Amino acid sequence: MRLARGWQHGHLGSEADRAAFRALHQASLAAPALQEGLTGESAERAIKHLRNLLGTPAMAITDTEAVLAWDGLGSHHADQATVVALLVAERGTTRTVDRSQLACETNGCPLRTGVVSPLIVDDRVLGTVQAFAPHPTAGLVRATEEVAQWVSGQLELAELDAHRNRMIEAEVRALRAQISPHFVYNSLNAIASFVRTDPDRARELLLEFADFTRYSFRRHGEYTTLAEELRSIERYLLLEQARFGDRLQVTLSIAPEVLPVVVPFLCIQPLVENAVRHGLEGSGAPEKVGHLRIVAHDRGHEAVLEVEDDGVGEDPARVRRALAGDASLDSVGLGNVDARLRATFGDDYGLVVETAPGAGTKVIVRVPKFAPGVTVQ
Repeated sequence: MRLARGWQHGHLGSEADRAAFRALHQASLAAPALQEGLTGESAERAIKHLRNLLGTPAMAITDTEAVLAWDGLGSHHADQATVVALLVAERGTTRTVDRSQLACETNGCPLRTGVVSPLIVDDRVLGTVQAFAPHPTAGLVRATEEVAQWVSGQLELAELDAHRNRMIEAEVRALRAQISPHFVYNSLNAIASFVRTDPDRARELLLEFADFTRYSFRRHGEYTTLAEELRSIERYLLLEQARFGDRLQVTLSIAPEVLPVVVPFLCIQPLVENAVRHGLEGSGAPEKVGHLRIVAHDRGHEAVLEVEDDGVGEDPARVRRALAGDASLDSVGLGNVDARLRATFGDDYGLVVETAPGAGTKVIVRVPKFAPGVTVQ
């Protein structure tokens, strides 16, 4: 094999290249902890890598009140580091400290100077990075400021992720709130109607109702499997069939290969409720028989699920408004589900809705079988 000019077998680049690689490696080791936010645990996990990045004898990470982690020599200076952190947090600018701020009676302590830089996210000082050394240098000041800016960026990512999680939790709470009180009332009425005529069925329906509400209002996990989501949908449909009888005809065709696929919690159930609510109930015809079809296909690296009804259909412009999040429209969670699918898997995986007045509605959900970070807890 002939190598291109300028490259030799085993050549790893210049010393500057190797130094850059080492710096990037240490940063990559520190990043996962920092992206969980600024806590004692995350600071302890990150600080060793950050000190290696700076190459200083000692380093501290603080919040605005106390030292969260110390690595290296001179941990007896932690109280002084706390005092300096308070000053930097108040001013929001880098500060150097000398022996007067690092008074020490420990023989041979090498910490005679330090650089303290603020950690700033959205114009708020969250804490400080403090690097300590035997002698002051301009390089240490600049390097500490650069590390503090990088750490601030990781903390900003953590806050964005926390904000995203809060938004998703709020959206799920909104979906739970949209579980129709009308449906709850009608389900309990249907169950009550069987108490005398068919007590065994009444008991079974009551258990299905309890399991349905338990799943819908559970408080753990952002994601679920398609199998769990479909199991809850079956309970929902059993309750609706108890009310509508033969007027609600359901066809289920599920490829077993897609059952383990992980999806956002409550991302299919609202589509089925919408199909029943607007497909059958919305027809206004007491004797109309409604057909609901739920199909899940295995498509290589993707799963494709379709929810189709032969109901009254909808104005496509109205559906576009619902997908855009117009809360005034009487559609159970379409915009919510679409937004969560896109947030989880990317914009290529939003809902596709095929409908027209009088032509029924088909909603298509396409999700990848595997996606980074999308797991059931």
